[in-house]
Amino acid sequence: MSRAASTSPAIESWNPATGERLGTVSEASVADVRAAVSAARQAQLSWGALPVSERAARVSRLRGLIVARADALSAQISAENGKTRFEALMMEVFPLAELVRYFCKHAEEILAPRRIPLALMKHRRSYVHYAPRGVVGIIATWNFPLAIPFGESVMALLAGNAVVLKPSDLTPLIAEAALSLFREGGIPDDLVRIVHGRGATGAARIDASVDQVCFTGSVTTGRKVAAACGERLIPCTLELGGKAPAIVCDDADLERTAQALVWGAFANSGQVCASVERVYAHTAIHDELVTRVVEHAARLRQGDPASFETDVGAICFPRQLDVARALIDDAVAQGARVVLGGAALPLSAGPDGFPRSFFQPTVVTHVRPSMRILREESFAPLLPIMRVTDVDEAVRLANDSDYGLLGYVFTGDRAKGRAIAERIRAGTVMVNDVLMTYGLPETPWAGVKHSGIGRVHSAEGLRELCETRHVHHDAFFTPPRELWWYPYGKSTYKNALKALRLFLGGRGGA
Repeated sequence: MSRAASTSPAIESWNPATGERLGTVSEASVADVRAAVSAARQAQLSWGALPVSERAARVSRLRGLIVARADALSAQISAENGKTRFEALMMEVFPLAELVRYFCKHAEEILAPRRIPLALMKHRRSYVHYAPRGVVGIIATWNFPLAIPFGESVMALLAGNAVVLKPSDLTPLIAEAALSLFREGGIPDDLVRIVHGRGATGAARIDASVDQVCFTGSVTTGRKVAAACGERLIPCTLELGGKAPAIVCDDADLERTAQALVWGAFANSGQVCASVERVYAHTAIHDELVTRVVEHAARLRQGDPASFETDVGAICFPRQLDVARALIDDAVAQGARVVLGGAALPLSAGPDGFPRSFFQPTVVTHVRPSMRILREESFAPLLPIMRVTDVDEAVRLANDSDYGLLGYVFTGDRAKGRAIAERIRAGTVMVNDVLMTYGLPETPWAGVKHSGIGRVHSAEGLRELCETRHVHHDAFFTPPRELWWYPYGKSTYKNALKALRLFLGGRGGA
């Protein structure tokens, strides 16, 4: 049973592009959350006992279902989240199907026990093995309501865990549609449970003693989640905000760079934690770059996300309209210039009284490092571009941020691009491209500084969903006693001192 009892308060879902009501779900009570965690824990016992290969075989059925329902899923994501149909397909459905394929193929290898070579104790052996944690609590955000929470769910299942997921209260119907695929694919009902709600529901799930928390959302809420987990000694993975810088060198291919920046800033209406949120352009190419960016951005078609001819869709969370406006106003008051866009579309509310939320793709120049538009995450289609004199200044400004999720470098010299990328403090830095590494399940997705802790995706991300346990055992023979056991004495001390000098002194210790 995925929802709470019908007597619980209702959460309404609405279309941010049309303002139409899409449906309701029931909000879970504290008792509902505890019951879901308890049922999931019971279901996990038999699931976690299965070999990894068997788990992978069962989870792999999801890929065919995702592909078969791709068009319907894309339409529902577009309606409830506001991104375009194409973005829903390519940024959510496609990556989820690929994640299922990749990890079902490689999970057994990734989670295989690993031997630890021992330098001294040649008669002993050590290895680590990976055991399920138990119940993983996933707290999801609204900007990628399918790819993020259900990708994490798939990985948690392959690691042998059960899942209790709290979707965003802005996108609950997408979660229900995805859950139906898990049911159709034969995943046991209690192994993946959904509890709808708001912040209190997420807190109740931590109180219900899940064994790990995976949170995606704001830095402010992430701190609260981390504090709650820390108090209970529950491991957590936090994927938080970003303020991704893009450094454009004087030798960059400006046409490719301009197109990349436009897509990187305005895809999903800028509601991507990896969005290009600030550009540092070398003075030699700054003006031409701005001209090309404005030309490409001005051609973007904004409107109904359900239309296949729309490039930029709606803003899912209306509060981001106010955030965008405040950042622009602050910049303009300090001398910045809005060279394209700069306003919310003046639309009346929808037929059910909900707002229709669109913000124009916006390009801002003459910005300075002190401006909020270069320091605070906008989560809106804003692209500030700043002129810099050289790479060193660009790197310094790129690193002058509390965030460190993604960074970008554009240059015609590949070796130079890699060298600059290694100087940027971010979990991932891309050279001559933007955004798309989340769609590559092989690669890690992690932030530094205030952008989060822990990893999702990659072999490391899968292993983080497990307890890493160490086994140490005898290999060839078992002596009657070890040299360092009781009783102590002068001779044992001298023998230990000789061993220290022999193995770790002089050239032997170099």
